[in-house]
Amino acid sequence: METEKISSKAKMLIAVAALGYFVDVYDLILFSVVRNPSLKSLGLSGAELLNQGLNLMNVQMGGMLLGGILWGVYGDKKGRKSVLFGSILLYSIANALNGFVTDLNTYWVLRFIAGIGLAGELGAGITLVNETLPASKRGIGTLIIAGVGAAGAVFAPIVASLSADPEWWRTCYFIGGGMGLALLLLRLGTFESSMYTGMQADVSKGNFFQLFTSWPTFKKYVYCILMGLPIWYIIGILVFSAPEITQLIGIQGAITGGDAIMYCYIGLSVGDFVSGALSQWFKSRNKVVFLYLVLAWGLTLYFLYVATDVSQVFANTLITALGFFGGYWAVFLTASSEQFGTNIRMTVTTTVPNFVRGALIPISLLFKFLIPSLGLIHAAAWVGVLCFSLALFAISQLKDTFGKSLDFVE
Repeated sequence: METEKISSKAKMLIAVAALGYFVDVYDLILFSVVRNPSLKSLGLSGAELLNQGLNLMNVQMGGMLLGGILWGVYGDKKGRKSVLFGSILLYSIANALNGFVTDLNTYWVLRFIAGIGLAGELGAGITLVNETLPASKRGIGTLIIAGVGAAGAVFAPIVASLSADPEWWRTCYFIGGGMGLALLLLRLGTFESSMYTGMQADVSKGNFFQLFTSWPTFKKYVYCILMGLPIWYIIGILVFSAPEITQLIGIQGAITGGDAIMYCYIGLSVGDFVSGALSQWFKSRNKVVFLYLVLAWGLTLYFLYVATDVSQVFANTLITALGFFGGYWAVFLTASSEQFGTNIRMTVTTTVPNFVRGALIPISLLFKFLIPSLGLIHAAAWVGVLCFSLALFAISQLKDTFGKSLDFVE
């Protein structure tokens, strides 16, 4: 097994999927970065900036949840390669058109369409790479895809800061759309998974409800989603609230939301590379996820309760470290993809990450509900207890899939 080589065609596939996810994450994060200047340009001010910004983010998230199901089912029914083309074409055009918006309603529609498009990219790339690479090398492909992709979140604020022009946000959208459309040329060199094309014609493909009609399959699907909860707890609760949390614990100097996101994603990018490499070294997905979860939880408690009166540099280092130990996205997605048969694999690999992102909605609602009675720090900690406990239980229930043959159907 260890002598199995990655073909030049497979390397091309990894490169295309990694660059596609880079653009995907750039566009996903870009809205958060240019939210205020774009809404100010449309005539909004004061509390409306946050209010309408959250509404637009929820609209985008709704698009991603719907898109995760649509692209997953389509990829299992019609093929993985078609989703690689279709999803990036849709979100690239939608994001380029974002640069032309002059009213809020159009912005809503385009963020929803962009969300649908953004939902398909990662699942298609991961599924295609997993089904193409030798079993012992699958983790290498996904660590490159996830690591390069996370760097897109660092690139977005850098591009947004290149000009002080109040209308520069429009150019940022044009850049994202342009990068995506340019990638379509690279995709001409991609190929369909032979594992997919070799399936029997009478096999039921892409039946989303198949995940809910068998109790063992349903449990496995839910465990895959629960395994990823702490990643978005770190991003959506700890890092999003970092300006307020660091103020409460006495950080010397102000931590901005933009800086917190950037440092977190630097950590996530490096963490994805390292977690993927460790899973290859340990020849285990579960051991690496367990290790990352325990260390991330320990660091969370340190961040909330121990790191008082520290410097701004140390606080940014802590946020980077939180991102690093939340960077098991690559291993989590590989493990989820490997759990299910070829006829439903794309549906799982596309819906699981989007449902994990969508889980941020109830997580953040619980966080807000607890703040008045517990205070910000204790509320964040108790929500963390829930997310990490569910993830640790889930990983204990899932079979390790390293080196498992994926040539089977449900």
